[in-house]
Amino acid sequence: MKTKITGHDLIALGYRQGKWMKDAITHINENALEGEAMKTYLEQFKSPDPIALHKKPLTFSINIKAENDEEKDNVDKVINSMQTLMKTPTLVGGAIMPDACPAGPDGTIPVGGVAVAKNAIHPGMHSADICCSVMLTDFGKADPKDILDAAHANTHFGPGGRDRDSQFRFPAELLEAFEANYFLGDKDMIKMARAHLGTQGDGNHFLFVGTSKKTGNTMMVTHHGSRGPGARLYSKSMKIAERFRKELSPDTKKQNAWIPFDTEEGKNYWDALQVIRQWTKRNHEVLHNSVAETLEVNIENRYWNEHNFVFKDGDLFYHAKGATPLDPKFMPDITGPRLIPLNMSEPVLIVEGTTTDSNLGFAPHGAGRNVSRTQHRKSKTGSTMQIFKEETRGLDVRFFSKEIDITELPSAYKNAKAVRAQMDEFGLGKVIDEVMPYGCIMAGDFQKNAPWKLRREKRNKTRR
Repeated sequence: MKTKITGHDLIALGYRQGKWMKDAITHINENALEGEAMKTYLEQFKSPDPIALHKKPLTFSINIKAENDEEKDNVDKVINSMQTLMKTPTLVGGAIMPDACPAGPDGTIPVGGVAVAKNAIHPGMHSADICCSVMLTDFGKADPKDILDAAHANTHFGPGGRDRDSQFRFPAELLEAFEANYFLGDKDMIKMARAHLGTQGDGNHFLFVGTSKKTGNTMMVTHHGSRGPGARLYSKSMKIAERFRKELSPDTKKQNAWIPFDTEEGKNYWDALQVIRQWTKRNHEVLHNSVAETLEVNIENRYWNEHNFVFKDGDLFYHAKGATPLDPKFMPDITGPRLIPLNMSEPVLIVEGTTTDSNLGFAPHGAGRNVSRTQHRKSKTGSTMQIFKEETRGLDVRFFSKEIDITELPSAYKNAKAVRAQMDEFGLGKVIDEVMPYGCIMAGDFQKNAPWKLRREKRNKTRR
């Protein structure tokens, strides 16, 4: 009697373990395949040769220059990391913007980076804050203070989501889209999507109120991404990308793993990204609409754009990690110009622009940083309140947690004038209007008096 084939036998023949193996073993044993017949059958499951890295980094556009020694160090790190990134085998082009700064180990796409891949989606190249974006609403001649006060009463910053009593209505069409997608349909994801709707998170996310330099109208700008649902989707996608990396290109860095678009996983992930994009847009809208409803004021205009996302053009996928899309082909629902915030004391730029060989259809997304938050905090001398007053003089700046975060003050960012000058120099969008600052709201240092920290301090005092 012929010995039955097992998985160990197939692995010994050089085949990789996978979902296919169980059905293959059953087929071989049921049909008593052996010798050439078995070899011919197994040929379809043979793993392809690993996809090698590009021998040399592909060329990429450098739309940035250092203004001083501190910036030179930053730019050098960005370029070095981008050179390593551009060895990734799926990539066919790339660019860096004037706000570029490192975002991780060597080979990680920098903030202010664009990477173009063929038939591949790299979750690590759009980051965990999927669809981080900005939305502007024009409230006409409404009082800026009234808008900021109403916004303060309606928004939500910090970790977690809203309690059940303060949640916004979750649209039925969005619920259906979540439920229909492999990546988004689980109960925990949907529960989080409900609770996080109308929340802005922390870090550099903000709610900004100002007036149009051109019309004098009061405008509100929000900046945030897809919150918990996006972070959860990112985690799922990176695990799947890692599985493909091990199989297809083990030499590719883990942060640059990809999901092939022509697979079932690739199609589902692309669809999930579009749903998360719609959720994030709605996340902005509910906050803007709540202000209009609270004050009973009319909305005269509204537009938005993401700057952390993947944009598809044919078989090319443009990964923007902190880069603003200029080209209309990237935004199917485009309704106006793009928005580039700088810092809380500077205008939000309203821009238009054309695609060139060097900008690849993108502009910077803000002012960027030259040093980390920790380095910036260490560099400041004087009391927190003194620093805050000096840097926000004449502005109504609020922190939702009631604790000042000095790493979000203007000095934490690159020189705004230099960024604007480089936008002009490198052809990265034309400023057509500016939202002059009145005030803003940010999360602030919400960890300072966080419940977990207070409990820990209480325990430590008890032990003394």
